[in-house]
Amino acid sequence: MPDYPIRIVQFLVSPAHAYFGRPKDGPAEVPTELPAQIECVAGKGIRGDRFFNIRAHTEAAVTFLAAEAWDAACVEAGSSAPPELARRNIVVHGVELDRLRGEDFTITTEQGSVGFRGGRPAHPCAWMDIVIAPGMRKALVGRGGIRAGVLSDGVLGLGEATLSCDVPLDAARAAVPVMRAQPLG
Repeated sequence: MPDYPIRIVQFLVSPAHAYFGRPKDGPAEVPTELPAQIECVAGKGIRGDRFFNIRAHTEAAVTFLAAEAWDAACVEAGSSAPPELARRNIVVHGVELDRLRGEDFTITTEQGSVGFRGGRPAHPCAWMDIVIAPGMRKALVGRGGIRAGVLSDGVLGLGEATLSCDVPLDAARAAVPVMRAQPLG
């Protein structure tokens, strides 16, 4: 399995949804943590997060976002908003996320390793135009990240990491919008 050097830029854990209901009413006030490490539990997700052990989300309990995609979308929308406003669990740098859809992959940090199975795209919602800037939802279409299920227990930490998978990845494509329903074959 090839290894790719990556960097974990940010973790976000929140026990509740902030973006629900009508965007014009504004986001909910919910506790949100940006921890230095997270604990992942196989078949359940990230301990303490809103999707943890929710049956409908066990195969998509963790959301990933490429930092490069976020930065490119911000430029297009004329914003300098921080990535935590996207409310994705794991922000990574140096990863072409779409290639991981339908694939098993492992991320290893100094704290440990966690196996994931890449799932469906994490599409941006109308909240992005309200919370960040008009046009942000459109700028994120095709590069809003992916959802993933957790295959093994472990702890991950911020910083330098290794991603291992059986598909070729091109870090230079991390910000490129992907407009297809299915992952590459």
